[in-house]
Amino acid sequence: MADEQWYYCLKHHRAEQGKQHWFAERMGPYPDKETAERALDIVRERNRRADDAGD
Repeated sequence: MADEQWYYCLKHHRAEQGKQHWFAERMGPYPDKETAERALDIVRERNRRADDAGD
């Protein structure tokens, strides 16, 4: 069965479908391409919320 989930590739800086690279070079999985494309923004927002919660 093919992996149809989306990942953000840290090597190529783009959303890609399936596990095309080693796990350390990808973020995800995400439900769709649009969400995978926003992966870095999602991480930044989660980190900001965690930092704010620690204050």
